[in-house]
Amino acid sequence: MTAEWYVLIEEDTRLTERADGVELKLHRWMLVGTHHIEGDEAQALAAAEDAALNYVPQVIARHAKPGDVPARHALVTRDGEWLVIVRQRHRECHLRVTTARLVHSTEEREAPPKSLKEMFRGALDAPQPPQKPWAPAGGS
Repeated sequence: MTAEWYVLIEEDTRLTERADGVELKLHRWMLVGTHHIEGDEAQALAAAEDAALNYVPQVIARHAKPGDVPARHALVTRDGEWLVIVRQRHRECHLRVTTARLVHSTEEREAPPKSLKEMFRGALDAPQPPQKPWAPAGGS
């Protein structure tokens, strides 16, 4: 299998809620972009740098006027991950831009539909035990 490289873009989305008269700013990282890169790791790293230096988050783009250029502070970590702060008109968004190599992929499969007889039989039987969560092999 040849290596397939991707650039992943995550945004720190913020939601402001009010509870008992207190304003709460809730943060959550959300994957907003998964971009397949034609080429090798070097091309993926170059594309990640370009994304870190030019990608405009929705929260900023939604309120931008033609010709606006937001303030941007881009930092790269030792492992090649980009952390970016984008600011414009009292709005701020944090980005995380990383490269990733696809190592596994499967397609969704649905179980065949139950026959009418199986549905009636299932209504009389006890429910199936829940599936056990994943745990490392050999663990207790």
